[in-house]
Amino acid sequence: MDVLDWLAAALGEEAVAAGVLSVDEADLEAARTDKSGWVAEGRPLAVVKATTVAHVQAAVQAASEFRVPVVPRGAGTGLAGGANGTDGAIVISVAGMNRILEISVEDELAVVEPGVINADLNAALEPFGLWFAPDPASKAISTVGGNIATNAGGLLCAKYGVTREAVLALDVVLADGRLIRTGHRTVKGVTGFDLTALFVGSEGTLGVIVGATVRVLPVPPGSATTIGAPFPDVRTAAAAAARVTASRLRPAVMELLDGPSLERIAAYLGEQTIAAAFGATGGGSYLLVQFDGLNSATDAAAAAELVRESGGTVRVSADAEEGERLLAIRRAFHPALEATGEVLIEDVSVPRSRMPEMFAAIERISERYGIPIPTVAHAGDGNLHPNFVYAGTEVPPEVWDAANDLFRTAIELGGTLTGEHGVGVLKRRWLADELGPDSYDLQVKLKSVFDPLGILNPGKVFG
Repeated sequence: MDVLDWLAAALGEEAVAAGVLSVDEADLEAARTDKSGWVAEGRPLAVVKATTVAHVQAAVQAASEFRVPVVPRGAGTGLAGGANGTDGAIVISVAGMNRILEISVEDELAVVEPGVINADLNAALEPFGLWFAPDPASKAISTVGGNIATNAGGLLCAKYGVTREAVLALDVVLADGRLIRTGHRTVKGVTGFDLTALFVGSEGTLGVIVGATVRVLPVPPGSATTIGAPFPDVRTAAAAAARVTASRLRPAVMELLDGPSLERIAAYLGEQTIAAAFGATGGGSYLLVQFDGLNSATDAAAAAELVRESGGTVRVSADAEEGERLLAIRRAFHPALEATGEVLIEDVSVPRSRMPEMFAAIERISERYGIPIPTVAHAGDGNLHPNFVYAGTEVPPEVWDAANDLFRTAIELGGTLTGEHGVGVLKRRWLADELGPDSYDLQVKLKSVFDPLGILNPGKVFG
């Protein structure tokens, strides 16, 4: 009996008849890539379209029995190649595990399966006056499980934190098929090691996340107030953003778009759309700041004064609808780039005070390699996204050379290789440089405790 026969028997006739086990060429091909554009070599063995925990356990048990790689996968919106189906692997898609199992208004939590779309969770929470704070720009298509696996960030991190801060407990299938539950439904809980935090951001290398208990928050009272300001250059805008942070103001959103970014968004949406929203079509950069809560107007006015003093031309939104139009333009950044070619979306973070230096370095690297690097930043937390647009199926060597300079510069400035996208495949070659040999060795050994056979997402993160 080979692994597929064993797996089919473990899943059961009903599940196989329902299409849970797929060797369809289109499914296998789709599982080889994600939104990063990276395509795994070879061909996955099968895709298990799990709709229950038992389906996941059967797939992992089959992989363990036959020493076959397992690649957990959600919506495929990752940006580091971490969920791409590699040669000979069983890909476990949890996209079909998309039920919201519980919403507890009293305890301010929700229990969800990993395939629940972020936006769908918030739509379900809205009637209760609650919301799930993690807000990746892809929230309309990304899943809660994928956000947890990569510890995703997004637009609201500076005020509300990354995904880790919103995760109370997890259900995880281990490498031998056992199901464990970590964490608590309580606000506090310090029993034993914090395995929940360890699994958050583990990118499928320690287990397969099949359920999550997440913290939800009351919807901020009042209406949001948004300010936008064109600047003559991106370094001045970055300095203004750092000044807003240093003032102890806490915007919910603070986004920075450089000149090349604005040019591509204008080409995608149309100059008139940009002009109507921003009050201008050009400029060397654009700073977008949004405050929520009862003091949003007062805080926005204080931030507006700082931005003016820093050289920005400030426009304050007239209402919440106008503010959302500004955010929608920021969210159009990645589709705008994808409309012009293949995109390598990078992700580095630096201390917020060092953002002007990082933007200056990006400009120098762009000039050095003769490659445009349109960049947006979550300026409230120092997370920058330098992007490369190229033609063809392979990332050109000069792009990797430029990216190498970007990564090393971020580390030199006291930053990190990745603020929210994860390591996956695309950044693993630089991981040891940031961690150092001792920490890297310790983490490799830690993985072996959870995955002694080396079947969980091999080749990802630690190679």
